[in-house]
Amino acid sequence: MELADRCIQAKAFDQTKAGVKGLADSGITEIPAMFHAPLSALTSLKPPPSQLTIPTVDLNGGSFVVEKIGEASEKWGFFQVINHGIQLEVLERMLQGIRAFHEQDSEAKKRFYTRDFSSDTYYASNFDLYTSQGASWRDTVVVLMWQGDYDGVLKTHETLQENSSIATEKLQPLGELLFELLSEALGLNSNHLKDIDCAKFQVMFCQYYPPCPHPNLTLGLSKHTDFSFLTVLLQDNIGGLQVLRDQTWIDVPPVPGALVVNIGDLLQLITNDKFISAEHRVVANGSTEPRISAPCFFSTFMKANPHVYGPIKELLSEENPAKYRELTINEFADIFRSKTISTPALHHFRI
Repeated sequence: MELADRCIQAKAFDQTKAGVKGLADSGITEIPAMFHAPLSALTSLKPPPSQLTIPTVDLNGGSFVVEKIGEASEKWGFFQVINHGIQLEVLERMLQGIRAFHEQDSEAKKRFYTRDFSSDTYYASNFDLYTSQGASWRDTVVVLMWQGDYDGVLKTHETLQENSSIATEKLQPLGELLFELLSEALGLNSNHLKDIDCAKFQVMFCQYYPPCPHPNLTLGLSKHTDFSFLTVLLQDNIGGLQVLRDQTWIDVPPVPGALVVNIGDLLQLITNDKFISAEHRVVANGSTEPRISAPCFFSTFMKANPHVYGPIKELLSEENPAKYRELTINEFADIFRSKTISTPALHHFRI
């Protein structure tokens, strides 16, 4: 598709303020060309082994928990956690709240649609709509929370208020526990990562992936790494998340009650590549029901932070020198925002 034609199509889509769900609800049988992903992005590099999947860690697993989380963070950059202390009905209520927002009356929802991504809460479709090689089959509400402050939540929609409250009251303590375990896995004091504000700020994406008439032509979310220190993901039972490992796309099957955890770019940087930020994607939804997910990013990416981040000194030695230069969050954010979502930002800071 020619760039000029793609821009015209993207602008027309954007002006509807109805998102991808609006297209799906219109009854289309062919997806617009602007959503067609490059063939290279749709083709698996190798057929995945049938039994290979990311590790599952039981947080009630006693003395082995730290070892298992450390190993998963080094080899995969992804793992699922069970027995995390958040009841299944609470997680299901979060998913129901996200669905309720996206499935409310279209005209009511349009009031919140924007391409101004500077506010604390906003609804949009495809942040990189005008720059990506192919738009993704997905709509998003973004909710920013700073130390539990969610005053910016769309107060006209009570389900988003409730989701923000749950994220603050339930996911924040879980995130802090995970950072303690990760600190211990690195051989550090359990509070080390918390003390440098890795757990201080949350960004929650309320994702809605409508059924797609041609899931073989597009993606729900293109290949990328996360900008965070750590991401905790709640997903429904539809599936579609895949992790790239050894040039192979591996499915992450939903486990009832489990939460998916992955290492972000910033944690890979400060651990000097000890933990890895793995590339991942979401395939387009080929089912008859929408896919709902809620990734919660622990990151200072969206707010001013005085910290200068670099490889943790205690992890360095003559045999393991620093692989990255020190940086501010603003520097990292500028690079991340200037690249397409499929381009990792970390290599810009390698020494």
